[in-house]
Amino acid sequence: MKLLLDEMFSGLKEYFEVLGCEVITVHDVDLKGKKDKEVAEYAKDHDLVLITEDKKPAELVDLLGGRYIHVDNKTKAQMIHQKIKEKYLL
Repeated sequence: MKLLLDEMFSGLKEYFEVLGCEVITVHDVDLKGKKDKEVAEYAKDHDLVLITEDKKPAELVDLLGGRYIHVDNKTKAQMIHQKIKEKYLL
């Protein structure tokens, strides 16, 4: 799987690589601070799954027919809750 990590997830690059993903960050391709449309187009044009917390680039990639994971607060809460249940058998 090939990923494009938005700015807030750039620090996770090595983790995804260890998990077997091919990873590019917006920093790697000079997209840091660029418009959401440019990030979305890059992800779509290079067949990358955009990983972002921001709703707008996720929506733009979707409109372009690309792939994305929008990690919103609900998603984070659900992941943390699941980990708590697993770790403490709740």
